[in-house]
Formats: sequence, C-alpha cells, structure tokens
Amino acid sequence: MTVAILMGTMNGAAYIREQLESVAGQTERDWSLYVSDDGSSDATRQIVERFAEAVPQFVNVRMGPRRGFVENFLGLARDSTIEADFFAFCDQDDVWHADKLSRALTWLRSIPESIPAVYLSRTELIGPGGEPMGQSTLFRRQPGFGNALVQSIGGANTMVFNRAARSLLQVTAGRSAVSHDWCLYLLCTAVGGAVYYDPDPSIKYRQHGNNIMGSNRGLLSSLRRIKMLGAGTFSRWNEINRHLLAGIEEQMSSPNREMLRKFTEARSSRGVVSLLRLNQCGVYRQTALGNLGLAVSALIGKL
Repeated sequence: MTVAILMGTMNGAAYIREQLESVAGQTERDWSLYVSDDGSSDATRQIVERFAEAVPQFVNVRMGPRRGFVENFLGLARDSTIEADFFAFCDQDDVWHADKLSRALTWLRSIPESIPAVYLSRTELIGPGGEPMGQSTLFRRQPGFGNALVQSIGGANTMVFNRAARSLLQVTAGRSAVSHDWCLYLLCTAVGGAVYYDPDPSIKYRQHGNNIMGSNRGLLSSLRRIKMLGAGTFSRWNEINRHLLAGIEEQMSSPNREMLRKFTEARSSRGVVSLLRLNQCGVYRQTALGNLGLAVSALIGKL
C-alpha cells in the first residue's frame, strides 16, 4: 500500500464526516486508513465504521492508548504492523485538498528511499462552519535543524513522510515528545534528512473551541507564547527535545551534534553569556519577533 493515513480521534463526530469525505476524494487512490480512537463517547467510531463499509480502501479502527493526543498519533506511526511506502498524519476535523497526497508524493518520490524525508505545508484556515479565515503564517526561511531546535513550523495535519523518517520515530519509542509534528521535524533534520515546506496550503485547518492545537497566527497567539516563555514552558520543551535527540545521537551529523552541544551550553548559562552563546550556535526561528523571544528567554534564564 502506498500511503498509510494515520488518524487520531477523540469525540470528533461533529466534523469527522467531512474529513473522511475529503480523504475519499483524494486524487491519489492508493491509500489505507488507520484510526486510533482514544476513548470517544460520541458517534465517532460508528461514523468511521460506516465509512469503512462505503470505500474500497482498507480501513482499520482500533483503541488508542489513552495517554493524550501525542501518544495516540505516535503509537500509530511507530506500529510496525502498519506497512506502507509513505505515511500521513490526519486530524479528525480538517478538510484535505483533493491533491494533498499526490502533491506530497510527487516531492517525496524525488528523494532517495534511504534519506528520511518529510513534506509539510502552509494551511488554509476555516471556522467551525467552514467559513474562510485566511491562511497560516507563511514561513520564508529554509527548514533545518537550527530551526527545529527552537520551533515547529509545520502542523502534523499537513505532514506526509517516508519509511526512513518513520524509522526515526520507531527508534525513539519510549521517549517523550512535546508534539508529534515537532518530534518528526526535529528528528528528520537532526540526521540530515530532507524537509520540504510547501507555501501553498494542502488542507483546510478548522479552528474551533475544541482545538487541542490551534493556529499560531495573530497577536493573541504571540502573547500566549510570551506568557509560556515566562512560565518556563519553552525551557521544559527544550529539555524534552534534548532527551528525544539522545535516542538518535549516533545518527546525527557532526555539524548538528556540534550545534546541539552549543545550544545546550547556551541553555545552561544565564544573562548576557547565554545570549552570546545562543547567537553563536546557529539556531533561529522564522520571524523577527520569534528570534526576539529567543533572546529574551536566554537573558532571563528560560531557554
């Protein structure tokens, strides 16, 4: 099977039909769908089961681990019984563009199978009823390990990846992750893999009151990130990522191991010394405001 679509669900009955219809409407027809339901109390499972009866593709529904959305998705991605050439994370409440998979596969097939590769994209934002709300922030700097150390730029709901990238998730099983998208971006770039950020949206990303992860666009989102910075959340995330990378350190390129070492030194310092070391290690966020936040976190000892 060419693409294994990995969908995590939890009380998604309100929107999941439209998402499933968009999966069925893909121009790339060679896919299978694996749904890990994390304990829904609504009609989510029944809707998926009816969908399975209506499409010719293979659909599997299973019980999730009930340890949160990150473990639900990573559990699917790490399951060696799910075999495919490529894998795609899928949220329960979005709407995929009809050419989402075909666009991703066109790029992924240009990368040698032995090289971990991840496709991700910008998103088209919609409201609860499907009303247009603009697009997510357009990132202009190239993806890379220096960026992945301090920022996740692509939502997992846009990610399609190859078997070599999937193997990185498998070898780090048992290690915590901040999120499944940041985890994959970080691991892939750490070992010198290929990451393509598509500036054209591949999905409609629904914004509603029950979003676990919403759009990072706008002033309120920026203020929320500043508050998290002061609370030490960013520092805790960096520590989780450091432990995650320890699981693949032998596979990392020498320049990336050196960058990680310098970033670790910056994190262990304080004030101006931390800021100077941060500037020397080569990490970067995608916006000027984001890089200012990095500098402030170094100065106040929250890196």
